[in-house]
Order: sequence, then structure tokens, then C-alpha cells
Amino acid sequence: MTKVFQRSLFLLIGGGLSCAVAAHDLTVSAAASLQNAMREMGTAYQTANPSAKVSFNFAASGPLLAQIAQGAPVDVFASADLETMDKAQAQNLINPATRVNFAANELVLISPLAKPVLASVNDLTKPAVERIAVGSPSTVPAGRYAQAALEKRGLWGVLSPKFVFAESVRQSLNYVSRGEVDTGFVYRTDALLEKDKVRIDLAVETEKPVLYPIALVSASKSAAAAGEFVKFVTGPQGQAVLAKYGFAKP
Repeated sequence: MTKVFQRSLFLLIGGGLSCAVAAHDLTVSAAASLQNAMREMGTAYQTANPSAKVSFNFAASGPLLAQIAQGAPVDVFASADLETMDKAQAQNLINPATRVNFAANELVLISPLAKPVLASVNDLTKPAVERIAVGSPSTVPAGRYAQAALEKRGLWGVLSPKFVFAESVRQSLNYVSRGEVDTGFVYRTDALLEKDKVRIDLAVETEKPVLYPIALVSASKSAAAAGEFVKFVTGPQGQAVLAKYGFAKP
């Protein structure tokens, strides 16, 4: 955690108020791939801070940003990519001094267990692969990562007739786990949740690292409490929960 971030949080929580004093109802908008980890962190945070209540809103990062821009009452925003948070910052929707990268992930290609193993991304061009789940690049960070990786290999246009676009990375996972597609692009952490239904065929090299930033929303009416929650997420307890679900340190 940077000194600037630490100092900002110190000021936001009134120079060292206890968690109990700073506790209020909080709304956290977080990327869909964070759902399981964030719910567990929310429970742990509320246990440590009995007067706190944390509510979550999960979706693809793009729609979450749009909701905040439209005035949704959100205190903390956690996105699945730097680009979305950059947009939030450019629109003055977050407090940039509180922004910090708190987790890392990896894009992978998964298939239903009954399907043949894909040895490389080039195998997606084979006739046997008819349907490929991918997040819509305009709103889903995992989709943008996949598009950039395929464009680098000259495959995005070639494969476009096969794409089944999803509204979130979890929807891509569901398409694969239900056998509705032959393969799909998701994060490693998503694939680990459905190990009895899907298989990770390979890791996909991305142009940019898959990093998750978190920040306080500028319009938050509970900045002190929001700062405490971000401290929890970036601290030892929050990081332990993230590691449990397969996230890496940034």
C-alpha cells in the first residue's frame, strides 16, 4: 500500500478513529469475478465491526461505472481492470488518492469436461469448436483482454462468427459449465469455482496484466467507513480471503 494511499485513508477516517466508530451502512459495487471473495470479506468485516452493514452490487465493471455516473448511491468501487477505473477517475467519480490495486488474476480458456482439450488458442479455429463464450468487450474487462489477445494473433475477426457474447465473465462461465458453448474465456478464479464441470485448458497471455483497483466513490456519504472497508480489503484479512479464491497479489 502506498504512503499516499495510507495517508489519504488516515485523513478520511478522522486520524485514527476505530472501526466501530467509523462503521455505517456501505454499498460496494464490485466486478462480477469478485463476487465470492467479496461476500466472504463482507461477512468477516461485519463480524469484526458489528455496527457495520455492507451491501454488494455485482456486475460487469462497465455497467457498474455507468450506474455510479448516473448517481447510484455507491461508497466503494472495485473494477476488474485499470481501464474502467481510469474512466471513473477521468469523470471525477472516485477519489484518486484512495485508489489502489488490490488483486491480480489471469485470463484462461476453459472447456466442459466432456470436450477435447484445447492445446493452444489456434485450436479455436478448428471446425469442432463452434461456439466460444466471451464477455462483451464494450462492457466486460475479460472480453477486452480476450479481444486484445486474439487480435494480437490475428484471430479476432476469424473467430467472430463463433462468439457468444456475455454480459459478465460469470455469464461466460455459466455458458461453459452448462455445456451451451464449446469453450470460453474467463478468469482463473472463475474457473476454479466450477472444477467439477469445467477444465482450464490453457492460460492466455494478455497485453496488460489483469489487475483489480479499488477506490472510494467521490459522492459517498460515508467516506470514513468506506475507507475502513478498503483498508480491510487491502489488509492481511482481506488478502487472505482473496488468496483463498485464487487471486494473486498485484
